[in-house]
Amino acid sequence: MNASAPADELPWSHRLTPAVRLLVCLLAGMGVALIGTFAHRMGASRNLPYGWVLALVIVGLSAWCARSRSGVIGLGLHLISSSAALWLLAISGRGGEVLIPIGFGGSAPIPYWSQHVGYFWLFGLVVVQLLVLVLPSRCFNMTPSTQAAATGGEGAEQGERQ
Repeated sequence: MNASAPADELPWSHRLTPAVRLLVCLLAGMGVALIGTFAHRMGASRNLPYGWVLALVIVGLSAWCARSRSGVIGLGLHLISSSAALWLLAISGRGGEVLIPIGFGGSAPIPYWSQHVGYFWLFGLVVVQLLVLVLPSRCFNMTPSTQAAATGGEGAEQGERQ
């Protein structure tokens, strides 16, 4: 957690105890894996994988929050929980029903993205979080705005009224 911002200006999840912050990272990782699994196939049948892009953006934002909230350990727990949840969703199919279809057989013409977006989702989730891991730590500092710090936290509205 960043100590440069006063505690009351940090988001609610940054003000929790360290153990609870790590639990939030775990739960967020599982949540983005589930949400992204349902979203990643949107548009793939038309070779326009906007669902996959949206799912990876959500993973990136959640990973950024995990690292900002609990550092590299929080991001590591986020990566582990999201990967585990995703791979469990990938292999848990009953009666031929799967949430992440990968590859197709047969002679019918199937769009490229419809065939391969499952692979891109499975590996993209990990790649995005590894990219967040290698970013410099200054990208995760939470500092108050300079105007709020200069006016004592009152904001710009009070300065405009005078």
